[in-house]
Amino acid sequence: MGIKSFMGRRSEQKTDTREAIRVKDYMKRKLITFKPDQNINAVMETLLKQRITGGPVVDDQDNLVGIISDTDLMQVIGDSRYHNLPVGDRTVSDYMSKEVATIDAEADIFDAAGRFLKSGHRRFPVTEQGKLIGQISRMDVIIAATNLKKDHWH
Repeated sequence: MGIKSFMGRRSEQKTDTREAIRVKDYMKRKLITFKPDQNINAVMETLLKQRITGGPVVDDQDNLVGIISDTDLMQVIGDSRYHNLPVGDRTVSDYMSKEVATIDAEADIFDAAGRFLKSGHRRFPVTEQGKLIGQISRMDVIIAATNLKKDHWH
């Protein structure tokens, strides 16, 4: 008597019929950006006036070349005191982070939430072929999830 293999009826593969909510649907497209040769004092003033904690750094062709944040500015302030460096002649390129984690415009908000959790970042620039096209923040993901809940979560 041989062993018979029995495979029951295969269940239909369940597909999610909901429309994915993409980063591009919630990212900010109008951004405050900075230039690498911009004076660091001007950046500090802009961050204060706009009540933001940082922003992308782009070259003249809108290629993303870095990011400057309030954390980087703490370095500026520390340098000015401990190394007696005048802040006035320092530029964005002296302090910006050149290794920038970006997120794809087609990523869904759940991927974005996971990236925010793993990285600790507050924002991700969104690029297309190296060009900055937007930025998504933690708050944008929360807004997207709230909208999703209204539409889909019961």
